[in-house]
Amino acid sequence: MPPVPDVDVLVAGGGPVGLASAIEARLAGLSVAIVEPRSGVIDKACGEGLMPGTVAELARWGVHPSGCRIAGFAYLQGVRRAEYRFAGGGGLGVRRLELHGALSARAAELGVERVAGRVDGVVQSATTIAAGGVSARWLLACDGLHSTVRRQLGLEREPGRRRRFGLRRHFAVEPWTDLVEVHWSEAAEAYVTPVGEGTVGVAVLAPPGLGFDAALVGFPELAARLSGAVAASSLRGAGPLRQRTRGRVRGRALLVGDASGYVDALTGEGLRVGFAQARAAVAAIAGGEPQGYEREWRRVTRDARLITQGLLAAAQSPARRAIVPAARALPGVFGFAVERLAR
Repeated sequence: MPPVPDVDVLVAGGGPVGLASAIEARLAGLSVAIVEPRSGVIDKACGEGLMPGTVAELARWGVHPSGCRIAGFAYLQGVRRAEYRFAGGGGLGVRRLELHGALSARAAELGVERVAGRVDGVVQSATTIAAGGVSARWLLACDGLHSTVRRQLGLEREPGRRRRFGLRRHFAVEPWTDLVEVHWSEAAEAYVTPVGEGTVGVAVLAPPGLGFDAALVGFPELAARLSGAVAASSLRGAGPLRQRTRGRVRGRALLVGDASGYVDALTGEGLRVGFAQARAAVAAIAGGEPQGYEREWRRVTRDARLITQGLLAAAQSPARRAIVPAARALPGVFGFAVERLAR
């Protein structure tokens, strides 16, 4: 007689995508356990701007975090500025701590089990998969950029030579716009997101060795806005951002979110894509067809991968200086790209 699993779904990683996967699985009628070594509310260096599609998905799950309404995006380079306001409902600027707390509360309300520990020693059989002291019918690996499950499954690839890192800090200053501003310099980008009354988050994306303060020097207009502002959080970092995989499915294990591969953070759609992957992964295992997730993963990430890869290629070439002027000169193209990523 085959062994009886402890739960239907084991989720590795209790970040936003892991919690989203757990919530989606519970709403599909599956029993779920999350294995996560960290306790409490989990922070992460990120832009903290939620696209309209992300806000809609959270509402579908019954999750309503508090934050600042985001009406669209603006690209800035010196005196040049290109902006686009969403055609439909707006997005939301949300502190990662607020988002994680709201998702955690909803997962607990739905009966998701929490297990303190790490997902090590993944062992599969014909009917079960076990890791972290828990056995399940399926494993969803949502353990981030540096996924240990991805490595254990043999699905990891070299990330490539050009590596970039993210650094984030909050400032106690009144938001001056309802847009996410993306400031461009010769070497880096800075995402400025209103996340609350009297608070903005600044996330810098830069090559190795360029620190947060040094990067801000390249954005004189932004530096002037923040002059004299008190830091409202400690500096956090993440990276390298570029992550590649050999596939998203290995037996009864499926990679979801950053663990499944990550291009870069240039376009701000990370959680929207991660949540779409969670939905696709749960649908695949609920239907007993995990291999179908590979196809769905490609479909739900296609726009983000193509647009982000194209923008990243331009950003790492002599064409970098033309990105903001081009967005300003071709507002229809700029708006089309933002809307494709937003929904």
